[in-house]
Order: sequence, then C-alpha cells, then structure tokens
Amino acid sequence: MKLSNGRIWPYAISASIIFIFGACVATIVVTSTLPVQESDTYMMSYHHADAQANELINAKIDFDKKYNIEYVTNTFTKEKCVIAYRVSDKESNPINDATIKVMLTRPSTHKNDQEINNPSVENGIYTFEAMALPEDGRWDIMAQVSVGELSRFYNVKTDTRGMDIVEY
Repeated sequence: MKLSNGRIWPYAISASIIFIFGACVATIVVTSTLPVQESDTYMMSYHHADAQANELINAKIDFDKKYNIEYVTNTFTKEKCVIAYRVSDKESNPINDATIKVMLTRPSTHKNDQEINNPSVENGIYTFEAMALPEDGRWDIMAQVSVGELSRFYNVKTDTRGMDIVEY
C-alpha cells in the first residue's frame, strides 16, 4: 500500500489525536500522584473559609475596633521557639482574659503541624513556652484570638534563620 497521493494525512491526523489523548491521560496520572495541601489561612479548610468569608472579615473589623493584637516574639530558632502576643484595648490597657489558639505549621506541608495551648499571661502578654522545632526554615504561626464574643485570626510568616524575616 502506497501512502502517496494524499493518503498519509488521515494516518497523520489519527496519530496526532492519539498522541494528544495519551499526553492528556499522562498529565492526569502524574498530577494525581502529587500531594496537594489545602490552604488553612483561617485554621479551617478553604471550603469552609470561603463559605464564611464575609463573617470572617466582619469579625476581624469588629475585633480591631475594640482591641489591638501584636506579635512580640523575641526568640524564634529551631532550638528554642518562644511565641508571644500582646493583647490590649484601644487605650493600651492590657487584656488578660483573651483566649489564644495557636497553630505552628510549614507553608507547604502539614506534616510538622503543632497546636500550642496554655500560654502564660502577664500584663496582657501571652507567652507560649519554649519548644524545639523539627526543621529550620519558614514557618507560619496562625492564631485565633478571642475576647468575649469577638474573635479574629492573626497570621505571621517567619523564619528560624533570622528574626528580621517576619511578614504579617
């Protein structure tokens, strides 16, 4: 069978379609094996955060009208990690009855997540005791701060390799 006189085009088009279909299947197979972590900016799944976006934003605005929160950590290294927050009202009076829930996590994985509870409170400064971290590098410190009925999330990105690397 000779493929001259224009008979090669149907075979070339069929081969191209099969190749493209095979590349699509290969892409799906490869990407389905890669780990995907959900965003947890608000210490909840992104589906839940997306469904409550307006409530979360309004809660932050209401909290910020009455209270200030400040990240005041002095030591954040792999060997000694001390996390501290200052909570005060708008007149700079310390608030000692706030509830702070802290989650320490890596930006790209939940393998090393640590939930930290029971801070010591002194003059509006909530200090979570020193601990050792499993790895050097970037860490996300996510906190949910509640004073009475008001609540907000306060996220910090920092690095164990230098205290000057902090992002709010």
